[in-house]
Amino acid sequence: MEPSTEVRIYPKPKKACKKVAQEIRKYISEWPKPRYDIALSGGSTPKKLFKVLSKKHRETIPWDKIHFWWGDERCVSPESDESNYKMAKDNLFLKISIPERNVHRIKGENQPETEAERYAAEIRNNLKNKNRLPVFDIIILGLGEDGHTASIFPDQLHLFHEEKLCAVASHPDTGQQRITLTGKVLNNAKRIYFLVTGESKAARISEIMNNDDAAKSLPAYHIEPVSGVLVWFIDEPAASKIS
Repeated sequence: MEPSTEVRIYPKPKKACKKVAQEIRKYISEWPKPRYDIALSGGSTPKKLFKVLSKKHRETIPWDKIHFWWGDERCVSPESDESNYKMAKDNLFLKISIPERNVHRIKGENQPETEAERYAAEIRNNLKNKNRLPVFDIIILGLGEDGHTASIFPDQLHLFHEEKLCAVASHPDTGQQRITLTGKVLNNAKRIYFLVTGESKAARISEIMNNDDAAKSLPAYHIEPVSGVLVWFIDEPAASKIS
């Protein structure tokens, strides 16, 4: 498959989330197989996506065939309101019929370096490989106001060249530790769906779409699938500065 990029713009966040949900269902129906590996993101917009999936697609998606992973996780307990796992559990997993073994959480309560190694091993032992790297069917990513994606921040761009599958990152302002998939793993996915909403993201979106020189310092700019499809699902406020 040749790598490709597409930008889709929708009036409101809910519409963008509905379209991502439909694309997930479409992919599963068009590419039938026993198992699908999907990596989720955190943030407020994916919360809307999870609600759409649990309400609109509870019966239309074969949840027993899907294995869920995470692109990143904060180093907090699974009961913490900051936990990406907890958000997905509360808004999706508890509302659909999915085997517990299909949910592969990053254990944010563990020692970070040890957990990064453990999670990398779990990925390696479960996913198929291409280019000597694991292949996710779908990775859902968000965009921070500073241009970060997963937990790769502007001052940690070296994680796009990291040989490890998972690494420990630090939030540049709070110092909070996080565990993240590294750039080579992200870019090895079959499909990457960027879900970006809100006017606060407009400047970064404009740079990524229009200004290569300015965007080179933004981690999200470096998401370029090796042989997969990249689709941006953006609402109109986030797209308002694209020329």
